[in-house]
Order: sequence, then C-alpha cells, then structure tokens
Amino acid sequence: MSATDKEPGYVYILTNPSFKEDWVKIGKSSRPVEVRSSELDNTAVPLPFEIYATIKTVKYNEVERQIHKSIDRISDLRIRQNREFFNIAPGVATDMLLDLARLLDDAEVCRYQDNAPYKIYPVVEAAPAAKTDIDGAHGPQRSNFRFSMIGLSAGDTIQFDPNPSLKVVIADDRKIEYEGRLMSLSAFTIEHMPEDKRNASGTYQGPKYFTYNGKTLWELRLEKEQQELKAAQEED
Repeated sequence: MSATDKEPGYVYILTNPSFKEDWVKIGKSSRPVEVRSSELDNTAVPLPFEIYATIKTVKYNEVERQIHKSIDRISDLRIRQNREFFNIAPGVATDMLLDLARLLDDAEVCRYQDNAPYKIYPVVEAAPAAKTDIDGAHGPQRSNFRFSMIGLSAGDTIQFDPNPSLKVVIADDRKIEYEGRLMSLSAFTIEHMPEDKRNASGTYQGPKYFTYNGKTLWELRLEKEQQELKAAQEED
C-alpha cells in the first residue's frame, strides 16, 4: 500500500444486458461507482451497465491489480488483453473480491439488487427479497420471464437465434414445445447451443437467444419495462 493512499476508493464489477452472461468489466474508481457506471453509458454499448458488486477500501488500486492478476493466472480470460473486460461469471469475480476483503482491515463489499447496494462483508445485512432471474439463471434481479410480459401467447412461433433454422412454438406462458417436448427457454438453449457459441459457464438466459420479429425476447422485455416506467413517471 502506498503511504499516500488515504481516501478509500472502489473496485467494481459491472455487467451489461447486451453482453454474454459471463462477461464482466472489473475496474476501479476513486468516486462512487454509480458515477463511473453512468460515465460508461455511451454509444459504444447499446444498453447501460449494471453494478453487480463493489469493494470499498483505501487499497483499491492494489485490489484491482490483484484481481486482474489472479484472473489472468487462471487462464486467458481477458476478452482483450489491454481492456478490463473478462470472460468470468460475476458471482465468481465477487467471490474473489471477498477473498481479498478478508485480508484487509477496512474492506466493505456490497452486492447490488435493483440498483440498490446491500452489504455482504464484513457485516451481512438482510438482502432485499430474493428474486429469480430469467429461467432461474443468476444475473440482473428480475422476476421470472413470461411470454405474456411481451404480448406473446400460446401458438406464437419464435426463432432460436444461434441456429436460425430452429423455430419453436410457445406452449404456455413459460414453456415452449419442440418435437413433442415441453421445455423452458434456458433448457432448450443449453441443449441446442452450437459448440462454437457456448460460453464458459454453460448457463444461459434463454430470452436472450430467441427472437420475434427481429428482436430478442430480452430486448422486447426491456422495451416493455421502459414503456411501463415512462408511463408510471408520467402519471406521477
């Protein structure tokens, strides 16, 4: 630690709905992470970054260097060698932050849910009521996906984007039918994802891989949420 390091700063883990599930940005900031996250919201990425976890400590420079070094030692997980983007599940990266936090005197680690932080180290606070992400996968904390959320219903046909020749029929509000089998979107994705497009974790948020009228179900959901938010703000 440098003798001049007096003020605490942050190491952050950011995710982005437009990225693969196990792509994260791990960086540092001397200012609140909400400010840094907003600065990164530009034309280079189609959707805003979401804060997944942070560690606050006066040794934030050292923590960032150490976590980058630790990930690089595991394997070649940097998406580009000169950038802070890594092909690692955000939960795994958070565990690495916690390991480093236990070696520091002043570290405070927070997880975020619905853009609100809650402390997970050193004093565990009660987390907000847990929500299950799309088809049970971990990620941005949203309620379970249902086709009715985006105006689709039984009988509608959607396309599996990684292999456009595969089209499936919606069976009910949660399931699709393919070759006589009822499946969730994520289960279908795990089974039918082409080998050259599989990610390291082997888990997938199904709605990101199916399209309807040229847009992914994930994009349609985000659009719907934005419309509902705008309508609620106008009512206020």
